[in-house]
Amino acid sequence: MQNLTRTYEGKKVLITGGLGFIGSNLAHRLVELGSRVTIVDSLIPDYGGNLFNLSGIEGQLRINIADIRDKFGMLHLAQKQDYIFNLAGQVSHLDSVEDPITDLEINCRAQVNLLEACRRSNPTVKIVYASTRQVYGRPKYLPVDEDHPVEPVDPNGINKMAGEYYHLLYSRLYGLNACSLRLTNTYGPRMRVRDARQTFIGWWFRQIQEGDPIRVFGTGKQLRDLNYIEDVVDAFLLVASTPECVGHFFNLGAEAVTLHDLAELLVKANGTGKVEIVPFPEDRKNIDIGDFHGNYQKLKSFTGWQPRVMLADGLKRTIDYYRRYAEHYW
Repeated sequence: MQNLTRTYEGKKVLITGGLGFIGSNLAHRLVELGSRVTIVDSLIPDYGGNLFNLSGIEGQLRINIADIRDKFGMLHLAQKQDYIFNLAGQVSHLDSVEDPITDLEINCRAQVNLLEACRRSNPTVKIVYASTRQVYGRPKYLPVDEDHPVEPVDPNGINKMAGEYYHLLYSRLYGLNACSLRLTNTYGPRMRVRDARQTFIGWWFRQIQEGDPIRVFGTGKQLRDLNYIEDVVDAFLLVASTPECVGHFFNLGAEAVTLHDLAELLVKANGTGKVEIVPFPEDRKNIDIGDFHGNYQKLKSFTGWQPRVMLADGLKRTIDYYRRYAEHYW
């Protein structure tokens, strides 16, 4: 892979949603690489922003508590940046079902605010949008590649798809240097574990450390793929600095594992615990996508990226993190 220090050292980088899980890990890495980092986060309760996520680097970057729905604020913040990693969003599928209007405002309209700010004040900036594999809906074949039809099963999937399409449209229509990553299940330190609204795997980490059984919905035979946060950060950095990625969207992915086997691996990594198979709650049953794992060969062909952290190792690292810092996340 390319020399990322040479690429990012001294560069001005804006991270929207930078107090959240992925954004904060990206911030830590960019500070290590010598970038001049600015964080934007609304700190809306329950959306995942956590000031502790930047513990240890607070004095080495700027933090702006702002909302990307504020078009004038974004017009100012987007100026003179070399890179923008756009991770601000509403990511709970259940919340999008209960309140699709707010989901639309954050995941679609606010994205246009940011893109307009770039078009008018900084048209040469490089932008990477955090999309989701949820845009595909229930897979028609596996592994899912970028040619797979997009048929979201909830408002979040539709609005994230629209946000992504706007990034790609602005690339084609206005010449912005934008591309998109369709993330699968991402896990690791600094993820939100207060409840299961945003991620099932985060809630499993909390359940097992509190001595509760891991409750797997359905049969437990559903397939999923998971990427450790370090690998996801690598993907963002690589696509942002590879000119050939402009105008494209890319899947992430990894080797598939059943949910039951994943839960057992988590028990093994923790050293204790148990797994229960339970029926789907009604509010989740209608939006479950069944089996999923992604084909990441397009991303690999453009950048050389592939997952490096093995699942068992990533689970152990994450457990160790929450054993040390649980009080900041519970």
